[in-house]
Amino acid sequence: MGVLRNMRKQLQIVTIAVVTMLVCVSLFAFFELNKQPIKKPIEEEPVEINQSISPYTNQGIMIELLRIRNRGLLDKMMQVGRSWRDPPSFYWKIFVDGKECDPKGNLGYTGIYTMWDTFGKESFVSYYVEEEQKTSEITIQIIEQAKTGLFGLRSEDVEKQSIQLTYDYRTGRWTGDDYLGDNDGLGHVIGEEYEIWFSIHQSDYDHDKIPYWTEVNMLGTDPTSDDSNNDPDNDGIPTDWEWKWGYDPFVYDDHSHLDPDIDGIENCEEYQMRTYFSNPFQPDIYIETDGMEKRGLIDFPHVFLEESQQMVIERLAQHGYWVYIDDGWPDGPVNGGGEMVPFHQNFDDYEGQQILEFYKHHFSDQRKGIFRYVLFGNLHGGFVAPYQFNNMDTIHIGTGIKHTLFKKTSFTPQRFRYTAAAAVLHELGHTFGLVPIIFYGNDIQPRSWGDNRYPDMPDSEFDQYVEKYHSVMNYLYVYSSNFFDFSDGSNGSPYDMDDWACLYLPSFQLDGASYEEPSDDSFQDFEVSDEYPGVILHGWQYDQNLTQQYKIQLRNFAIVKNADVELSVYTTINESNEQSYDVKVYARPNVEPVRTVWSLVAEGKMRDDGQIFFYDLQSEIDEVMSML
Repeated sequence: MGVLRNMRKQLQIVTIAVVTMLVCVSLFAFFELNKQPIKKPIEEEPVEINQSISPYTNQGIMIELLRIRNRGLLDKMMQVGRSWRDPPSFYWKIFVDGKECDPKGNLGYTGIYTMWDTFGKESFVSYYVEEEQKTSEITIQIIEQAKTGLFGLRSEDVEKQSIQLTYDYRTGRWTGDDYLGDNDGLGHVIGEEYEIWFSIHQSDYDHDKIPYWTEVNMLGTDPTSDDSNNDPDNDGIPTDWEWKWGYDPFVYDDHSHLDPDIDGIENCEEYQMRTYFSNPFQPDIYIETDGMEKRGLIDFPHVFLEESQQMVIERLAQHGYWVYIDDGWPDGPVNGGGEMVPFHQNFDDYEGQQILEFYKHHFSDQRKGIFRYVLFGNLHGGFVAPYQFNNMDTIHIGTGIKHTLFKKTSFTPQRFRYTAAAAVLHELGHTFGLVPIIFYGNDIQPRSWGDNRYPDMPDSEFDQYVEKYHSVMNYLYVYSSNFFDFSDGSNGSPYDMDDWACLYLPSFQLDGASYEEPSDDSFQDFEVSDEYPGVILHGWQYDQNLTQQYKIQLRNFAIVKNADVELSVYTTINESNEQSYDVKVYARPNVEPVRTVWSLVAEGKMRDDGQIFFYDLQSEIDEVMSML
């Protein structure tokens, strides 16, 4: 019995041990099979940069000379003599990586340009480039043929201007004497003697002028699909234009209101005018001009002559405003510039307003709000008037025989052109906001002329304005003096005003602050009202803190010549998303006493840390470049 008991006890011990071992093995197997592995930190793989530059087509570069303008005509028109009749003779040379193109003998009508301005006479040259070459050195020269010898019968070639550039085939950008964001605009250089517009692009498989490297590394777009037809953010402007000017092609931009240069031409209109040198970051002034048929054989020409045009273009260019005048562009719209309307006996600036006939039927509708309309006709003097709401966008310049000869004293062809230019510059000043209701010197003239504009003003005060306001806005300097300029205010207030510091280009789009009625006998009779409510932006709110925090940084978003700006930041009340911006920046130039409104100049996104992020393509390019 004791032996059996001992055997049973040993068997129980063995059985328990086996069961325990099996349970342990099972539990080990269960936990081993079902345990979660410890994850190691995933190291971010370095961004892979596609180094290819031109994998789908042979590499080449194309340089377009779009326009070359000699700047010397204004000075010649201000001098006695016939030098204004002799345009310069010039041509261009282009060097790419030391290879020269000299088209002398193959330009213009005589082998070289003999003119003041080559507008509409574009030319170009192309060069083969070694495959995968990253940059090229480019030189553009303007060569003028100067007369030499005793009687000027010989000539020698003289270099008048040289532009040095470095073109990058990866980004399609260039640096040097011209670059995106410089003072005179991309593809535009204004030198001492010549003003030049040009464009550079490289061979590109899909012909959208966005380089392969940029498409695959920066934008993530398809380098085999033309992005001039694509608008992924549905803001009305295709990818290629937004890329060129530094906007994000994948986030909706309010281009119908964005106007960073505050010239009254919003980005959607800048895109519309892209063929005609428009730049969203430089103030552009577009003019459409028509003429009028002569009364008969004995009559002055009722047209905006080239010399007069160049005077206006040059004076404004000296202060950073670029003027483009359609006097018959060959590819302009129906009812574009250069038309000759039927002769009419007379017009008046407030009685009858028959010029509405021409505003409606000879001024292209698609240009209203972009262009100012200038009509030369049989008028005594000149005026600017509204023909749609109260927008002062239409100018009429009179070149009738009696008025031109005796009041303007235009006895010579040179003087005729001078006074016509002065009259246009004067009326343009009104479309820039320089009007009598803001400063009594505007439109003032000597009482001896018989037109009393300020009957209640004492003679002593009146004479001070006439004498001290040295501006083409003072009639004395339109018809009786060789002073073709706006005032710089050097004679001081209250009888002088700095016109250049007060110009506000969008004035021609705004309802005027006053109405001129047929019964008005003087400027003192004008009905003046200004009920501008400020920014009306539904779904947005003004943020004073952000406005104060960013007021210095945001100044760079408002490109205004000759004046400072006031800024306001607005944030959205609604929930934002990745495809839209939630911050809007508005600006208003400080050009008092000229009346102004707020313009949208930039958009951004609010980050989680409360800071504003503004898209900057160049910074992104620099960041990617730093990884190479």
